[in-house]
Amino acid sequence: MITVLGLGFVGLTTALGFSKKGFKVYGIDVNPERLAKIGGGEVPFHEPHLDEVLREELGRNFIVDAPLAEAVRDSKAVFLCVGTPGNPDGSADLTYLLSAVEQVFEASDDAFRVLVVKSTVPPSTVARRVKPFVDELSRRFPRQISLASNPEFLREGHAWADFMQPDRIVLGVEDDSTRELLDQLYLPFSAPIYYVNYSSAEFIKYLSNTLLSTLVSFSNEMAMVAEHIGDIDVARAFKILHQDRRWFGMPAAMASYVYPGCGYGGYCLPKDTAALSAIAQTHGFTPHMLQGNLHVNEEIKDFLAARIAAAVPREHRIGILGLAFKGGSDDVRLSSSKFIIEKLLTLGYRNIVAYDPLANEVFAREYRLPIDYADSLEELVAQADDLVLLTGWPEFKQNRDLLTSKPLFDFRYVFADLANPPLATVEAV
Repeated sequence: MITVLGLGFVGLTTALGFSKKGFKVYGIDVNPERLAKIGGGEVPFHEPHLDEVLREELGRNFIVDAPLAEAVRDSKAVFLCVGTPGNPDGSADLTYLLSAVEQVFEASDDAFRVLVVKSTVPPSTVARRVKPFVDELSRRFPRQISLASNPEFLREGHAWADFMQPDRIVLGVEDDSTRELLDQLYLPFSAPIYYVNYSSAEFIKYLSNTLLSTLVSFSNEMAMVAEHIGDIDVARAFKILHQDRRWFGMPAAMASYVYPGCGYGGYCLPKDTAALSAIAQTHGFTPHMLQGNLHVNEEIKDFLAARIAAAVPREHRIGILGLAFKGGSDDVRLSSSKFIIEKLLTLGYRNIVAYDPLANEVFAREYRLPIDYADSLEELVAQADDLVLLTGWPEFKQNRDLLTSKPLFDFRYVFADLANPPLATVEAV
């Protein structure tokens, strides 16, 4: 019934989710190592719950050893979950997406099927880039292929729950046959479905991510303002901000973005914020808030590195606590730790050791920076003269006495609450 092209974080979650709902799902990926791991029952990245689901569904409803042509011809819908990395100018690189579209055309027969773009792409991509490409391919390969845009709203560390119990499903469709087919696929999820055109669906995804990135940058800029003014308890000020009754009813997960830290990282927020800014400018509009957002996200890393340099002698051994872009993940793509370590190296610090509960190996392999790695939190603290906390792992918060035994730069404010009495509850009147 379904083929999923691209078995990364989004693709594998999507494939296993539909498989769990009873659909026959083919998983296709161009990376043979990744495919071999998945075929052996191993998820090639850290994401809670996916391992057990993969073992349950592999060979049952989920198939990974079928040729592309067989998978496509046996499917009513083909989900494109391939990467759309950022170009140097911030725009999205559509090379993998358009290549996947062409491969589907070549593998298809004359049956009707829907090509669903689940990869995150800037608004107007399907209407102005993918659809014209499909029209061109249709002249070479007469096929009954329609298009849909179906953005994902998955949080790393919570992807399984987000997919299986979505708060909303957004479908960009522009014909009845496509809508009817996608209705059948998403009926088992019992979630509200919002039908819009292609560009609106893409824009909703970017609205979500750029709002979150803007909240993070706003919080970090306010923290830098407070530090320059001086004598301000930044963490407590933000906690009291959250007591405003106008925040009542807002999920804690959303409020957590309005809190200072080291800047946002990972794959989605940096790439999507830059891409929306870039495509706005190609259409003749300069989005000053988005550009400011991106600027602050870079500035906060310079600011934090400068704070370390102002207090720590160059000969000291610095211990970096956390390498993943957030706790609960082994994703190190555009992590704040990477940029801050690079800035410290540029400032002359040559004695750096790092520890992350999950991401040591992937960070070392991805960036190859001239630093050392500790195998445990205790080993890191024993080796370091000064500690810099950059990822909010629960393991760090649970070891307050150990971490505060050395000079500590708590740039995630992990221990801020412990230094202050609890806030009084504000009662609505």
